[in-house]
Amino acid sequence: MIDAPVDRVWAILRDFNSHSAWHPAVGPSSIENGEPSDQVGCVRNFTLKDGNHIREQLLALSDRDYVSTYCILDASLPMRNYVATVQLKRVTDGDRTFWHWESTFDVPRGREREFELLVGDGVYEAGFTGLAAYLRRNGGTLPQPHALDAQRVLDSHGVVATSFGGPEVLQLRRVDAPGPKSGEVRLRQTAIGVNYIDVYVREGRYRMIDPPAPIGMEAAGVVLESNAAGFRPGDRVAYACTPPGAYVTMRTLPAAQLVPLPDYVSDETAAALMLKGMTAECLLHRTHRIKPGDVVLVHAAAGGVGLLLCRWASALGARVVGTVSTDAKAELARANGCEHPIVTRSYAFAERTKQLSGGRGADVIYDGLGQAAAQENLAALAMRGHWVSYGHATGALEPMTLSEKSGTFSQPVIFHYTAEYLHEIAGHVFSALRDGILEPDVRHRYPLAAAADAHRDLEARRTTGQIVLLP
Repeated sequence: MIDAPVDRVWAILRDFNSHSAWHPAVGPSSIENGEPSDQVGCVRNFTLKDGNHIREQLLALSDRDYVSTYCILDASLPMRNYVATVQLKRVTDGDRTFWHWESTFDVPRGREREFELLVGDGVYEAGFTGLAAYLRRNGGTLPQPHALDAQRVLDSHGVVATSFGGPEVLQLRRVDAPGPKSGEVRLRQTAIGVNYIDVYVREGRYRMIDPPAPIGMEAAGVVLESNAAGFRPGDRVAYACTPPGAYVTMRTLPAAQLVPLPDYVSDETAAALMLKGMTAECLLHRTHRIKPGDVVLVHAAAGGVGLLLCRWASALGARVVGTVSTDAKAELARANGCEHPIVTRSYAFAERTKQLSGGRGADVIYDGLGQAAAQENLAALAMRGHWVSYGHATGALEPMTLSEKSGTFSQPVIFHYTAEYLHEIAGHVFSALRDGILEPDVRHRYPLAAAADAHRDLEARRTTGQIVLLP
């Protein structure tokens, strides 16, 4: 037992380099490569006061469960396969902490008892005593849990568009992650989503960056530091927002743009689902509310957004028609709720759509293609139909009249919806995921440094489903 509240004890122990301040056996210690001392994967390099040298790596850190796990990488002591875990638990009276510290390791045969005493007494018991004394000495001046230095800048790296142009302009560069100001959170990113809007930004079609600058709209990660209510280090979060900048290993963002992740949503799923899933939610439930029996035409039905639209529209009772470029993509779309996939690379789909709908046409068209498909879309639209343009992979649409069909035309922007209804929309997406309505299909994973390859494959229509970059 330690006679201090669990949060005060954890504020010290979560700092992987704090042991030199309170452990009587530890001499000088530093974190290698200037990394933060609470970043999973960081390495502390220290010397014991008896002259032995050790390098240890932080393997896991949970602010929710008060758990830290680490291992020895190198040591002058003959200890191998050393893994240790520290866990704190709150005692019911609220003023004391139960501290559990254990390790497993291998030592030379015949020296087991020697090292049992060395670790048990010289490391653990001495550490308990040392930390208790440190708390007594510094009880009135200890930093609060997760206290921040808002000026501290952490080295990060990311994929930067060095100019506007093709995939070749994407290069790996250093990108600093500044300390969080009031209302902000700094993240260590674990998975990053790739979307067609990233191509538009890279090309300069959407002037949302001033090169050189990182691109990307969505990612998932773990809170490193928080200067905002409602978020603590160790929390899993995700986002999909402007301005671009998601293709990085660490990022500082306003907390208002973050969504906490439920336990049943993995980081990869969140990175693949946030922008595309919330886009699908807005298209199906806000821009045009799907009704049972509606004929829905989904372009790029085997793409990231397309698959989600097909599944969700089908679950809402719609008859889904979709366009795809290959037979393999047609099978994938069919398996995800597209009742009638149309295979075409020439944007010829209007006549077939009318045939499949008994001459009626599509009550709503979800169009991410743009100019090349414009005339066919108009021909495929039902009387009083709704044409929803949410992207323009083949060029921006020119103004046109829909009066011959009393049609409605919309150009929704997802961020105009999430600015007001972020948590409601994300919650609806997560519920659909939990209920099996949505099943993200992450088929393509690239290292962050290979973002240019991901863009080439996306533009060449060599991908299906969702694409993620892994830092």
